[in-house]
Amino acid sequence: MEFAERTLDSQLVYEGKVVKLYKDSVELSCGQKSFREVVKHSGGVVILAFKEDKVLLVKQFRYPMKEILLELPAGKLEAGEDPFEAAKRELEEETGYCANKWTNLGYVYTSPGYSDEKLYLYKAEDLRFTHCHPDEGEIIQALEYKYDDVIKMIDNGKINDAKTICAILRTKIKE
Repeated sequence: MEFAERTLDSQLVYEGKVVKLYKDSVELSCGQKSFREVVKHSGGVVILAFKEDKVLLVKQFRYPMKEILLELPAGKLEAGEDPFEAAKRELEEETGYCANKWTNLGYVYTSPGYSDEKLYLYKAEDLRFTHCHPDEGEIIQALEYKYDDVIKMIDNGKINDAKTICAILRTKIKE
C-alpha cells in the first residue's frame, strides 16, 4: 500500500509572528480527495544542559496551557539559522550559561499530524556562567535539579513538556 499524499492546492489562511496556517487540498493514495490543515513553523532547539550532576530547567508560564511549566531551555530558530548556533544562543539567553562540550541528540517532530515543526535536541556539558538575557516578553527562571529528580518529576507528572521528555530519553538511550 502506498501512503503518499499529493498536494493539489495550498492556501495561506493565517500568517502570524511565529506560525503560518495553510489549508491544503490533497489527493490520497487511493485517489480520494481530502484536505489538511498545516501549521508551518521555523523549528527550534532544545538543550539538556548538565551543570555537574544537575540539569538546568527553566520555569515559565505557558499561555496556551494556562500553566507554569518546568522544561529544558529551548527556543525558536530564526530564518536560515543553524540549529547548533541557535542552541548555543538559547542556552545563554535563558540560563546565562555557555557550554564547552556539545552532543547532538538528533531531532523530533512535535506534532506531525498538523505541524511541520522540527526540534533539534542537544546535550550541553562543561558549563561556564556569563549572563542571562531572555528575549523581550519572556519571563523565565533558570533552576537546577539533580538528574534523578528530573526523571522522578517526569514519572510523577510534574514535568509534562514533550520536548523535555524526548531530550531526556535520547540522552538516556545514548548513555
